[in-house]
Amino acid sequence: MLCDDCKENEACVHVVQISSEGKLDKNLCEKCAAQYGNLVFDGNKGFSVNDFLKGIFSSGQARPEAAAAQPELVCSNCGMSYNDFMHTGKIGCSICYETFGKRLEPLLRRIHGSSTHSGKIPHRCCGEIEAKQHIAALRKDLEAHVSNEEYEQAAQLRDQIKELEKNLARETE
Repeated sequence: MLCDDCKENEACVHVVQISSEGKLDKNLCEKCAAQYGNLVFDGNKGFSVNDFLKGIFSSGQARPEAAAAQPELVCSNCGMSYNDFMHTGKIGCSICYETFGKRLEPLLRRIHGSSTHSGKIPHRCCGEIEAKQHIAALRKDLEAHVSNEEYEQAAQLRDQIKELEKNLARETE
């Protein structure tokens, strides 16, 4: 497919621009795509994951003047600053998640759809972990129903939790 702008080179980038006039889709070559803003192409290097993450993390950030007014966050364990994270796209250690938590949460939600990690459950566990997670989710729903004074739904959840706990105790014996 040829580039939509120059009609000479092979298109290798798909650009979507959304504006008040509507949505514009273009297939562009590297040279023409480089003229469309923050796209940088290096024929030798290509796109790196760090560059991609850096672009995602920096989008929607406050103006530089506002950022300068905020104190620089630094991890007490590894010494990494939030600025270092913004440049590399990598976290230094597990304590960084606690240190930069308020700033990382919106980024994680935008990238992954959630800020909590649920992981995968090994098949060899025979559903024990899955059952415990289901019970925990039901307890959370139970608390929400009680706080909203929805006692009938709460009673149903309570009974369901008791039944699941009995079944789990039988399976683990």
